[in-house]
Amino acid sequence: MNLLLDTHVALWAITDSPRLSGRARDLILAPRSTVWISAATVWEISIKHGLGRGDMPVSGEEALGYFRQAGYRLLPIEPEHAAAVEGLPTHHADPFDRLLVAQALVEPLRLLTHDATVARYSDTIVLV
Repeated sequence: MNLLLDTHVALWAITDSPRLSGRARDLILAPRSTVWISAATVWEISIKHGLGRGDMPVSGEEALGYFRQAGYRLLPIEPEHAAAVEGLPTHHADPFDRLLVAQALVEPLRLLTHDATVARYSDTIVLV
């Protein structure tokens, strides 16, 4: 299964946080899973860590290193992803989350999120 991790799920996975649900952990570690991290996630971590946000415990550069160490694949932001944001319903205002949803729908990938509002976009989004 091709999984795209939202920013918090990705951070919880690389920091072995107790906030990562058992279901998310099982999906991420499943032998048949390929885990993807969006460039948008690295961008979001970098911006929010640089602003001193406490929910971003590592810098973008550190996170990128951890993602690579974990064997996660990196998903670039393609023009088709950016264009697909326009057609999304306005369930969520966060531009990073909207881009992750668009990427998941365009590729297609299963997006793992802890955000119930993000999960409203599609039944291919997994609330964990």
